[in-house]
Amino acid sequence: MARHLIIGGSSGIGEALTKQLIGKHHEVLILSRTNPSIPEATHLSCDVTKDSFPEIEGALNGLAYCPGSINLKSLPQLKIEDFQRDFEINCLGALRAVKRYLPLLQGGHAASMLFFSSVAVRRGMAYHTSIAAAKGAVEGMTRSLAAELSPEIRVNCIAPSLTETPLSKPLMRGRDAIEKRHPLQRLGNPDDIAAMAAFLLNKDSAWITGQVIGVDGGLSTISIF
Repeated sequence: MARHLIIGGSSGIGEALTKQLIGKHHEVLILSRTNPSIPEATHLSCDVTKDSFPEIEGALNGLAYCPGSINLKSLPQLKIEDFQRDFEINCLGALRAVKRYLPLLQGGHAASMLFFSSVAVRRGMAYHTSIAAAKGAVEGMTRSLAAELSPEIRVNCIAPSLTETPLSKPLMRGRDAIEKRHPLQRLGNPDDIAAMAAFLLNKDSAWITGQVIGVDGGLSTISIF
């Protein structure tokens, strides 16, 4: 039975990923600020922006870093502190997790790391400057770590478009217009993203590393207009 650490696994995509992994009979540890409603998972309390990552005993086969931010402002509205906060949550938090738990992944068999970017890195979008900058760093980190840690550990990244999660709820006022921008004419849901995440963490994806994979309803690569 594989053993995975899901950071930010108590809500949204992380929660969906946890449930899918448990459904496949994997052992899951969740590291998050809030207590998850998933009794089968082991919960460790931590705020990635200010707390030290807790000690974990035993090898890991997978690590997914799911915390993120959606900070959509025009450039005149953005402060340097906005860029710093987005970079802290999305990139530095992931990097600290890697440095803390790398020995456990090196002790696991066919281990895999997974990060999350955004469709806004590949496709320029107004008001996404801060989050696109932070997520662009995550994509660069993904490829560099994949090269450095091969062949023992695989490292990949998923770049979703807007997905129905608690984090994105404030943006849903313009839902109809946003859906129509996507070739598949709907928003993503957490299970859409979690299905790819579970695949990348398990041995079925054993020949995939260093990839940034769009799960975005086609938005990053095709247009229907």
